[in-house]
Formats: sequence, C-alpha cells, structure tokens
Amino acid sequence: MKIVAVTACPTGIAHTYMAAEKLEKTAKSLGHQIKVETQGAMGIENELSASEIKEADGVIFAVDIEVEQRERFAGKKVVQVPVQLAIKDPKSVLAKLG
Repeated sequence: MKIVAVTACPTGIAHTYMAAEKLEKTAKSLGHQIKVETQGAMGIENELSASEIKEADGVIFAVDIEVEQRERFAGKKVVQVPVQLAIKDPKSVLAKLG
C-alpha cells in the first residue's frame, strides 16, 4: 500500500517528528511505502507532491492542529488521529486505512 501522511502538533517540534518517525518505521516493517510531511515550527517540511498524493492509497493525518493546504487531499481516503496515538500505537493507526 502507498501511504502519505502529515504530522503536526501545536508547537511543531518533538511530537511532530516522533510521530513521523514511528509511522515511517512501522509502515515499512509492514511492507508499505510511506512518505510523511511534517508541519510545525519550521513550516512545511518534506512536502508531499501532487503526484505522491494522487498515487497514495490512503492518507494519515496525525495532527493536533489544522492541516495546512488540506485541499490537496480532496477525494482521498483520510484517517485523522491525534499525534499521541501515532507515537504510542502506529500499527493501529495504519490498520485504520484498511
């Protein structure tokens, strides 16, 4: 499965990157392809391209704030969870995509 994700927390520092790392490691261990965009204190980093979003089978928003440029994901299956869930139980988050 090809997955794209966005992680973001109010301060946009530690938890944003911790969630991204957990999702990446877990997805890869399950045989999925994943790219994670982070949104936080440094702005948007590792920005997802239009083609990456288009080719994705699903989208994960592990966020505690509003996703910037959310309209890019229109028409995609989106699972939204709190950042802490992505950090503590990334496998369950990925399972929500089906």
